[in-house]
Amino acid sequence: MTNFFPESKPMGRRKFMTLGLQGAVAMALTPAMVKTLLAGGNQAKLEVPPELLQKVITSALKRGGDLAEVYVENRISRTILLEEGKFKSAVFGLVGGAGVRVIDGDKTGYAYSDEVTEEKLLRAAEVASFIASSGKKIKPVNIKEQKRPSYVTVKIPLEEVAEAQRMEIMKRAEDAALSYDPRIKMASIDYYDETRDRLIANSEGLLVKSSLPLIFFIVQTLAAGNGSSHMGRERLSRHAGLEMFEEESPEKAAKEAARESIAMLEAKEAPAGKMDVVIQNGWGGVLVHEAVGHPLEADNIARQTGAFVGKLGKKVAADIFTMVDDGSQSGFRGTTDFDDEGTQMKRNVLIQNGVLVKFMTDILSARQLNMERTGNGRRESFRYYPIPRMTNTFIEKGQDKPEDIIASTKSGLYVQSLSGGSVDPTTGVFNFTCREAYLIEDGKKTVPVRGATLIGRCLDIITRIDAIGNDLAFGPGICGKGQSAEVTAGQPTVRIRGINVGGTRQRT
Repeated sequence: MTNFFPESKPMGRRKFMTLGLQGAVAMALTPAMVKTLLAGGNQAKLEVPPELLQKVITSALKRGGDLAEVYVENRISRTILLEEGKFKSAVFGLVGGAGVRVIDGDKTGYAYSDEVTEEKLLRAAEVASFIASSGKKIKPVNIKEQKRPSYVTVKIPLEEVAEAQRMEIMKRAEDAALSYDPRIKMASIDYYDETRDRLIANSEGLLVKSSLPLIFFIVQTLAAGNGSSHMGRERLSRHAGLEMFEEESPEKAAKEAARESIAMLEAKEAPAGKMDVVIQNGWGGVLVHEAVGHPLEADNIARQTGAFVGKLGKKVAADIFTMVDDGSQSGFRGTTDFDDEGTQMKRNVLIQNGVLVKFMTDILSARQLNMERTGNGRRESFRYYPIPRMTNTFIEKGQDKPEDIIASTKSGLYVQSLSGGSVDPTTGVFNFTCREAYLIEDGKKTVPVRGATLIGRCLDIITRIDAIGNDLAFGPGICGKGQSAEVTAGQPTVRIRGINVGGTRQRT
């Protein structure tokens, strides 16, 4: 039995490292493994013989089907936590495996294995093939490796970075946060990075490979005073090497989190009622990500559920509203060279000048709807089959100046940062919590308020947008839909007229 991750097998799926109070290291790993993980070196790469991939694909189609696919993944990750001035934990993750999928009409068969061996791959192919019942049999095309353009540039590879460099960056962020104001009582710094290698082969003759680095850096600060407290947060994330922190400094992220914490100590109770809402540029785009993006994912459309069923080519939003999903944005968190089915990622305009022009598809939904593949087939890992998911989703920039949007709003709510939210893709009804918000009074941003929530329906929201700024910006996040996915959401400053705001006091 040949294992195609020979270097990673002795570690199993996961090994843990704990950083002690003095920075000492205790590891259940051999010195050779420590050297490989800490100092860089030749990490396990995906080298599955093409003839084996062809054999697995042929076996998966022995009972019939429209398409067979093999997805192989190897992921090396590290997580480090700095809290209360101490490096409290660190975790190394080493995960590899493969999944085999068969599509037969509207049905999907999927099986996976944590071991990438010929025996396990053929067994997964056999299990996945059991869904085939149409009687339709195809002859798989001989696979041939294809080269694809890359949207990710790396200057300082993660495997060449010493742990001391990562820890020094975290300490810089903590120092900046705690020195911002004496009312900042605590700072928490979460550092995560990974290198994810993928190999995808299918019965259409496709064979593609990629290696993708990712950094996710989260700063949280707790402020206390005036009988209240507030936890501020700022996040940085890109597909990049450690040079990300040259472009987006840890100090700046820390100071932004601290600024929010201090500002919200003065917050009053938020009023409730229908009002005009201005949402700041950047991560505020998560509102349309949830309220509009999920209902535009084509698996919902194929099931004939959701607010946008039957509306392709029709007016669904204000004339000034254009919404885009673009998985080719250089280095963004939602970007990869190709999606998890091997389809090239690209810019997809979903709603253009208020007209619905496209849905986000994977291979299955594109077949069901007779539409193009848009590069939105994504999966959390080899343990999942792909489904339509957003990548980098945003409202296209407009013509208005942000300051003019606020000045022309007599009264309402200014949302500077959104927190958690949810949407029912069937009805389009959403609910979002505002983490940082202010009243707008006589065209000016004034008093901070807490406890505000935004409530509404997606079609109502996008038809009531009457001003879009020229200040498009983006923020990184995690999207959940049964599986988690790295995404970016973005928007310029926007104004929505007359939406419901939940609060903790009656509006006067």
